[in-house]
Amino acid sequence: MVMTQTTHTSRTAHDQAPRFNFAKAAPKAFKALIGFDAAAREGLAPALVELIQIRASLLNGCAYCLHMHTSDARKAGEDEARLHMIGVWREARNFFTEKEQAALALTEAVTLVSRDGVPDDVYAEATRHFDEQELGRVLALVFAINTWNRIALSTAKVAGEDERVAR
Repeated sequence: MVMTQTTHTSRTAHDQAPRFNFAKAAPKAFKALIGFDAAAREGLAPALVELIQIRASLLNGCAYCLHMHTSDARKAGEDEARLHMIGVWREARNFFTEKEQAALALTEAVTLVSRDGVPDDVYAEATRHFDEQELGRVLALVFAINTWNRIALSTAKVAGEDERVAR
């Protein structure tokens, strides 16, 4: 059996123009995702929403979403020091509440689910801080931001641009 190696030329958003406009190409799917995202956020503290979205975007390497959500967090009055610590929150726990830490751990586990699944201790800690409805919305938000990250990365969205105004 002959094995061939496939090489991929890695191109980042700064190397190319966006590939296509997902919202125009799949408007029903895009609109459904906007509704899903809005339902997920409902009743969650805005700071928590941004922390979750920033952490998932960091893990997924999505510069477009990272720029968008750090900008949103700043506009909402988020402390700059906390924004700098999200990527290393375990070493900077004093910047985050226990509830935020539980959400960040859950965000990591779900975002990186193919590595170790969602460990029981991570899930148990989340249930200590969120009731079932809140936990459902936190998970939905993690699902949503992971989908947004994949759309932005797949379509080569350019960091610094924000098309939400056109929504």
